[in-house]
Amino acid sequence: MLFIGKIGKKGKEEIFKKYFDNMKKTRLALIQMKMSSDKEKNIKNAISKIHLAKKKGANIVCLPELFLTNYFCQVEKHSNFNLAESIPGPTTKIFSSLAKELNLILLISVFEKRTSGIYHNTSIVINEKGKILGKYRKMHIPDDPQYYEKFYFTPGDLGYKSFKTKKGNLGTLICWDQWFPEAARLTALKGAEILVYPTAIGWHPKEKKKFGRSQLESWLTVQRSHAIANGIYVAAINRVGIEKQGGKKLEFWGNSVIFDPSGNVVEKGNLSEQVLVCDIDYRKIDNVRRHWPFFRDRRIDSYKNILKNPIDD
Repeated sequence: MLFIGKIGKKGKEEIFKKYFDNMKKTRLALIQMKMSSDKEKNIKNAISKIHLAKKKGANIVCLPELFLTNYFCQVEKHSNFNLAESIPGPTTKIFSSLAKELNLILLISVFEKRTSGIYHNTSIVINEKGKILGKYRKMHIPDDPQYYEKFYFTPGDLGYKSFKTKKGNLGTLICWDQWFPEAARLTALKGAEILVYPTAIGWHPKEKKKFGRSQLESWLTVQRSHAIANGIYVAAINRVGIEKQGGKKLEFWGNSVIFDPSGNVVEKGNLSEQVLVCDIDYRKIDNVRRHWPFFRDRRIDSYKNILKNPIDD
């Protein structure tokens, strides 16, 4: 309850303005982590960094894709299915309790076992009371050298999501989804104000010298474009470090980043473990959309062919 006591009219106006301005702002933290093969160690590392984010004033905290383990999709190995768990399950229990304790909104990523033989790459939103608001199952599943996700994950069937929280509307997509403008647009149309991408992306060490800079710049550019085209904040949370699986290596390139609705970099990481914290001002969304009214000028009557594959040559 807002108590203003016996003060003058001008004082009341200033208090109300400050109060409602604060309602339009929040503080976001991205936890850029290095993962090990030890699940308990990864959980402790995540919890420690979430506490640090809280000390820095964060209201919303996001963890990278599949943060509980090394990136096991480098190899096709049936025993890796043992890493999956149900939702709710042991991990959501830990982080729901933490969210309630710290009065934080948490976004976590889990290898979900739906039922025997069906598994998903899933993002979960937990509110400040420790309640699971919902989950999003990764829609676009890659299959590239050392990114053998089709072996593990069934494509998502929950559609695109925006979760309403006390600190804003959060849209949850995952890693490979970030290359698809359709996914970003549909999530924005659901009301998302921050589009969040838990991510596990990096370089093949042998290709880094030749292609590394171009790959990283492409990754940053496509996310910047989502922020501009939809007039929303976009946040990507990556892991860091070199991970080995089956005699092969990937170097995860960090560079976790937040873009504002004009495509400006609000905060950006490097190649080390970091807790990135930035202020989000939702008033920028309304302001940008007034000046760049892309939603107003959409011609949805002309987009029917987007539901079709390219024509044959």
